[in-house]
Amino acid sequence: MADPAATAPSAAATAEVGPADTPDVAPEVARAVDAGDTLAAVDLGSNSFHLLVARMDGGTLQVIDRHKEMVRLGEGLTSDKHLREDVAERALACLERMGQRLKDMPPKRVRAVGTNTLRQIRPEAHFVERAELALGHPIEVIAGREEARLIYLGVSHGLAIGDEKRLVIDIGGGSTEVIVGQGFQPTLRESLHMGCVSMARRFFGNDKITAKQMDKAELYGALEVRPVRELFRQSGWATATGSSGTIKSIAAVVMAEGWSEDGITAESLGRLRAAILDAGKASALDFKGLSERRRPVFAGGVAVLRALFSSLAIEHMRVSDQALREGLIYEMVGRLEHEDVRERTVATFSRRFDVDQAHAARVKETALHLLAQLREPWQLSHPDYAPMLGWAAELHEIGLAVSHSHYQKHGAYLIGNADLSGFTRQEQQVLAALILGHRRKLPIDAFLQLPSSVRYCARRLCVILRLAVLLRRGRSPDGIPEPDLGADGDTLLLRFPDGWLDQHPLTRLELEEEAARLLAGGFGLEFG
Repeated sequence: MADPAATAPSAAATAEVGPADTPDVAPEVARAVDAGDTLAAVDLGSNSFHLLVARMDGGTLQVIDRHKEMVRLGEGLTSDKHLREDVAERALACLERMGQRLKDMPPKRVRAVGTNTLRQIRPEAHFVERAELALGHPIEVIAGREEARLIYLGVSHGLAIGDEKRLVIDIGGGSTEVIVGQGFQPTLRESLHMGCVSMARRFFGNDKITAKQMDKAELYGALEVRPVRELFRQSGWATATGSSGTIKSIAAVVMAEGWSEDGITAESLGRLRAAILDAGKASALDFKGLSERRRPVFAGGVAVLRALFSSLAIEHMRVSDQALREGLIYEMVGRLEHEDVRERTVATFSRRFDVDQAHAARVKETALHLLAQLREPWQLSHPDYAPMLGWAAELHEIGLAVSHSHYQKHGAYLIGNADLSGFTRQEQQVLAALILGHRRKLPIDAFLQLPSSVRYCARRLCVILRLAVLLRRGRSPDGIPEPDLGADGDTLLLRFPDGWLDQHPLTRLELEEEAARLLAGGFGLEFG
């Protein structure tokens, strides 16, 4: 792999540096982030990779650096969900260049996310691990509806403040996100399985563009929208806004050609379609405002947008310069201000599934007390571990809403498959594994399926959660003695006040049974 310091940017690379973009941050997320604090977001899309570096300046988010490369990751996805090596190398070289820019930034101020194509690549391909090594920072693969939430967060901060409902559409390389929201809060969001790269490969892969092919592409797009069409039509949105490269390119073309004075209209899309058919080939597209790099996927993007205009009865769409990467920046600002959307998500799920919140809070308190004693001996000092353990404690009984029998399995399924705002797919997998493992047999296979970077710590967090649940099994609101907990390798040493276990023989019996279960999972437990 090439040394990033010695590798010149490819011809496909573009970079912008400067303070031209200065969107205002909502007051609730801009209180105390120090001036000059630099934040960075990396968006690993199916068509392009984007790097955005920004800083807070007097309550305003000031963009100081951008870098974009057309990697076309989606075109390298094989039928068995692996990635062609030539495309993988192209992507890794791009990430090395971005990593050079980020190498001196602390991890908590960098967030990198992968979208549709990375969602599809099989874990055994180990591409994400290679990508993290090239970038020098962790990469989170996010679900489609989480991508939609972050896109809306970015777009809404760039719009004038108003009370009207807004429709936001983002056409990526492999998926299209459709959101309705009000203010900074999305109320309806979907991720559709179509994008400019996937549509171009499916319908225009031979370079030819015929009326028959375009009709098929638009019909396919309409079928993708159909399950949610009425939901979005009846949501009451007043304005439509589009974001990201495909829609920005379409807007640039229709305005440069004089077909629209502002943004994209239904009429201008019809004229664009006719002009594309006149050209007859993707390679022959020669519009003002259309870059050569976007030609191969342009017709696919137009087909997607026309299907959305028709299905959702859109007459006019304005265009936003902000999208997923800006949303990531705003999200980081919120987390630094302790306004983490994940906290609200967990609280909402607790209420929805009628969790005994008082008991869950006691389990959480005990779990965090045990974690504090094991941070050093078990190397659990990472700042993400305590919140994850706490959320698992709050949700560990969520499966009781389905059935008491095997409720840990029901809870793990709910958490692993739900749309949890703010959580990445990896975080949901870890949370589901902790909930699955909080009682009965320690589920070794569930932890083996986690990424190698979190597998080790997740097993140890699960053991801590198991002990907290066991110690609080009586469900009494009365306090329990805070036991001393140490570790000798993977063997835990649990010590209670003198005579306490003699007065609580049931707890002693449960600890003996737990010691046997942990031993089968590779852990020791000594107590007294």
